[in-house]
Amino acid sequence: MDDIIQGKAYVLGDSIDTDQIIPAAHLVYSMTVPDERKQYGRYALSGLPTDQQGLPEGNLPFTPDDMFESEYRIVIAGSNFGCGSSREHAPFSLMVAGAKAVVAQSYARIFYRNAVDGGFIIPFESRLRLVDHIRTGDEIRIDVRAGLLTHVEAGEEWLLNPLGDIADILKAGNVFEYARQAGFMK
Repeated sequence: MDDIIQGKAYVLGDSIDTDQIIPAAHLVYSMTVPDERKQYGRYALSGLPTDQQGLPEGNLPFTPDDMFESEYRIVIAGSNFGCGSSREHAPFSLMVAGAKAVVAQSYARIFYRNAVDGGFIIPFESRLRLVDHIRTGDEIRIDVRAGLLTHVEAGEEWLLNPLGDIADILKAGNVFEYARQAGFMK
């Protein structure tokens, strides 16, 4: 887990569900075979509502056509991020696309647990509605240890809720590695 995460933000609204994060039609790929695994990055956030040209609202796809990695490193969302079905593929697809963290007002519990257990991305909770202060493409920085998000261009800073006990799981890489390191399993 990096101490500093910096990059472009991709801003979403409320109740982004797992089918918007990775549509069920793309769950046919293996998560372990390299040539198939990268497809999860290609289709991350491809289920978002689109305009008449087939582009997500705001005309900015998360991952451009025929690419497997996004230029966006941090997803900023409203409340209830990751609602819907229970699939680890949702946080996994964001990680494969190159996202390092999601900062949301609140999470669906299953998405949050899958993100942490798999060590896919860091799920930060914001203390206020950051979607009203940050726009897609803005350069932001997260000091992971301090729990501080900075809007680089504007110089504004916001405290995030502490990671608490999940920080140790994320540092270990995933829940199984944490359990091994802590002596809970061999």
